[in-house]
Amino acid sequence: MQYRTLARTAVSAIGLGAMPLSIEHRPDEKRAIATVHAALDAGVTLIDTADSYHWHVGETGHNELLVARALAAYGGDTSRVLVATKGGRGRPGDGSWTVSATPTHLKKAAEASAKRLGVDAIGLNQLHKPDPAVPWAESVGALRELLDAGTIRAAGVSNVTTDQILQAHRILGDGLVSVQNQYSPAVRDSEPELRLSERLGLAFLPWSPLGGISRSSLDGPSGPTSIGTPFHRLAAERDVSPQQIVLAWLLARSPAMIPVPGASRPASISDSARATELRLNARELTELETLLPD
Repeated sequence: MQYRTLARTAVSAIGLGAMPLSIEHRPDEKRAIATVHAALDAGVTLIDTADSYHWHVGETGHNELLVARALAAYGGDTSRVLVATKGGRGRPGDGSWTVSATPTHLKKAAEASAKRLGVDAIGLNQLHKPDPAVPWAESVGALRELLDAGTIRAAGVSNVTTDQILQAHRILGDGLVSVQNQYSPAVRDSEPELRLSERLGLAFLPWSPLGGISRSSLDGPSGPTSIGTPFHRLAAERDVSPQQIVLAWLLARSPAMIPVPGASRPASISDSARATELRLNARELTELETLLPD
């Protein structure tokens, strides 16, 4: 396993996106916990969750509680595991997603997340999405207050523009450690945010990193996927999964990149973790720059 820097500590270069374990079409708890344990067995030390990762109404924090139970039940050492959670979004139970990033909500949400995770302070707390009804500086200011109060140890921002990153950096200083935007073979329009993260020394956690190769958990079982891409062709040459090729490509794009692919089966995260063993050469990387077909 390779390691990269996040929240001033070394974490596995591939993390586990725990969302599929709690939202629609989620596995039963036995398989969900086995998936987390498989990630830990593979050397994964970063788990990405959020208070809004749940399915039904009244389930806020389902994923955080699940992750906490899985860590508690693991037979090995979990002291190096960084659990990154997010606040600022909601799920009313009808399949939709809402946004609420008022300072009051963000502070209460972080306190509740810490309680569910069973920690005195959250290792990394990220603002899930800007709220168009709330000035950005006010939302980020809540993260500043959480840092100052010791409720969280580090802060991040998600689904943001370069201007929003710069403003957050001015407010949070060294307390800002990460950016989490969508980035994948199919969606590359956060390239400016990735490069800015590099310059500022921030980790970049691409969400839905396998987009275009595998269906996102947000798409459901009928969501779109692709076949016959350069990633698939190279995977056949290397005798590995297309997912491993995508993750190796992401890692090669920037030292700031820390993908957190979702998984709902132990085999999926075990396969993803092996991407850190792949080294793509210059020819292969050039071939993979070919855009995916529409």
